Amino acid sequence: MERGAWVYDQVAGAVGEFKGNAGPYAMVRPVGGGREWQADPADLRPATPAERLSAGVRVANDRARAGVAQPVPDLSRPPEPVPHCVACALLARERRKAQGRFDHSAVTDANVLLRRHLWQDHP
Repeated sequence: MERGAWVYDQVAGAVGEFKGNAGPYAMVRPVGGGREWQADPADLRPATPAERLSAGVRVANDRARAGVAQPVPDLSRPPEPVPHCVACALLARERRKAQGRFDHSAVTDANVLLRRHLWQDHP
């Protein structure tokens, strides 16, 4: 198992990030942070995409309930890439390709990824 992989602990019934081994145990950190727990490596398996999504939504909801404000993006127009940023340029290119194929779902996906990138890397 690789460090940083998202795993599902079948005994704890929780998704976490694999941090490494400590003796005979695997150390797992909760999604969103918190205290690590020990698990038997035999009880861990890779988290499914649905489990990963559910864990991420749970963390976002917990933060919202705790009053941690997240910026609200302007959704009235598509996000603009930052000049000279390779990641922005690649996402903008994917959006243009999707627009050319009239694949509106892929256009929306590219916009979401570009907004996330802008929020994380260009505050």
